[in-house]
Formats: sequence, C-alpha cells, structure tokens
Amino acid sequence: MLSLFLASLLFFAIHALISGTPVRDVLVARLGEGVYMGLFSTVSAGALFWAILSYGAAPHVEIWPDLKGLQHISLSAMLVAIVLTVLAFSTPNPTAAGGEKTLAQVQASSGIIKITRHPFLVAVTLWSGSHVLANGDLASLIFFGGFLTLSLIGPRQIDAKRALKYPDDWPRFAAQTSWLPLAAIIQGRTRVTLAEIGRGRIAVGVALYFVILLFLHKWAFGIAPHPFA
Repeated sequence: MLSLFLASLLFFAIHALISGTPVRDVLVARLGEGVYMGLFSTVSAGALFWAILSYGAAPHVEIWPDLKGLQHISLSAMLVAIVLTVLAFSTPNPTAAGGEKTLAQVQASSGIIKITRHPFLVAVTLWSGSHVLANGDLASLIFFGGFLTLSLIGPRQIDAKRALKYPDDWPRFAAQTSWLPLAAIIQGRTRVTLAEIGRGRIAVGVALYFVILLFLHKWAFGIAPHPFA
C-alpha cells in the first residue's frame, strides 16, 4: 500500500505542484520547452505505470461494502464520462493543449465547450469518482482519489494560466462558458443545440461505452463491471 501511495503522490505532485503552477515557467526558462516536456512526460508516464502496478498488487482493505446502488450510479456516470471524453477530443477547445489559438475568435466556444469548458476533466471526475464509489476499498480511494482531486483543481489552474497569458481574449471566452457543467447555459450566457454538440459524436461515445462495458474492461482488468457477467 505504501508503494501505491508514493506513486500516486508523485503523479499528483508533478501535475498539481509543477504543471499547473509558475514552477513550470521557471523550469521551461531554464531547460527549454522541449527538454521540460520530455522530462515531464517521462516522469509522468513512469509515475502512472508505477501507480497502476502498485494498485494491482495492493491488498483489499474494505472501507464500505459492495452496494448494488453504488454500482448502478457508477455505470451511469461512466456512460456520461466516456461520451464527454469523445466530445472533448473531437471539439476545438482553448483550454486544451495547443488549442489556445482559437481564443482569438469572437465565438471561441462551440458544442460541448458551451456546456463545460473542461469536458475532459469533468469526464475524469466522473470516471474516478464512480470507481471510488463502486470499489469501496482503500487502494481504490488512493489510486482513483488522486485523479479525482486533480480533476477538481485542474480547471482553476488552467483557467488562471490562460487568463494570465491571454488577458485580451480570455475574458470573452470565459464569459461564454463555465467550468461547472450547464452553468453558463442556465445563467443565459450561451445557448447550444444537440446538433452543434454532434449527434454522431455522441453515438460514437455511447458505442464505445458498451464496447468497454461488455468486452474491453474484462479483457484489460479481468473484471466485468456489468450486472450480466
């Protein structure tokens, strides 16, 4: 369990204390963008691999019992998470790496970005939170809890970096969007249609969800998460 804690702590620290803070700018200034990205990617991948191996080897220490109600909540949350992930990677987004150039557009938000400007991080919140609920053990709380915490603090850090770097364009984009899903729409700051989000993209996300649920999850992790196993 100590190995899992240390691996998760390392992965959390390099993202929360380096990538999302002014420390990154200091390192880039000293090392150069290319060297920094190479080192960061290597350490990040290594920490993630270490965490995955440690999670698989960790003993099962139950915190709360296996409850069917929590499993149903988890399955529903994962459907939304996977659809959000597909939409996040198929929609231009100024908050994503390399997407900053779209900030100069008068209407920089479109589709799922009007619902939340951080669709992938919201997906990670749902993914990690649902796995904490469904598993109910200490190892899962450490492993998935780290991702859950990162997904909750990440939007604020990203927004702050974009606001500092693009003081002329960011306020307009922020006014059109929200981190909290649907907040900008409820407040009347933007409008979106299903067609704009993309019916085909949603269909791909739903199809991918059922492929993972029925086949890939058991193949990759040895556990069938659906109630028909």
